[in-house]
Amino acid sequence: MQVSEIRQEMPTEVLIKQAMTGDEQSFNQLVNLWYKRIYNYVLKQCSYDEIASDITQRTFISVFKNLKKLKEAGSFKPWIYRIATNYCHEEGRKKSRSKTVSFTFSKNDDGESTINEEGEAEGAFYNPELTYRQHELEQILFSCLQELSKDQRSVIIMKEYEGMKFREIAEILDTSENTVKTWLYRGLKLLKSQLEEKRITKDTLSYEL
Repeated sequence: MQVSEIRQEMPTEVLIKQAMTGDEQSFNQLVNLWYKRIYNYVLKQCSYDEIASDITQRTFISVFKNLKKLKEAGSFKPWIYRIATNYCHEEGRKKSRSKTVSFTFSKNDDGESTINEEGEAEGAFYNPELTYRQHELEQILFSCLQELSKDQRSVIIMKEYEGMKFREIAEILDTSENTVKTWLYRGLKLLKSQLEEKRITKDTLSYEL
């Protein structure tokens, strides 16, 4: 078996520990494992692919420069998300007009409103009119999301899209879990209110998207 094949099977934590010692091959493996995930996270924050690419590159440059300072491999996930989030917040006031993210409201087990990303069904019948309407709704939805505070937006994306626990989000944003829950609740409430003002409801989204 080739050395490269062995490395591909290594647990992420092992790669992190080796990269922390300055092993460039292990670091490159980490980039391969994490790049797409961080890029997709950043893209939801800024919804502009050139900015997302730039922020993702800057994130990994920062990781490369500072990885040796990381105290333990288990802290890598919140650490890299904190770096990416900080760069996103720096770009937060800039407006963009490119790719957007589509949202729909649902209810969780506690009856609270949550949002989910809607993906086009594989093999679905292509309808130009519905596709145009979907893009139109995406623009409205993205605009509403951008009206939230940077913390509310970040929490919604990390919780609803990245599937993170409140503890992880609190660590990334350097705040308490209760504060994270408050930001999530208020952010979802404001987002729902904004959509309702534009006469976009759950039923509208379900029908159109």
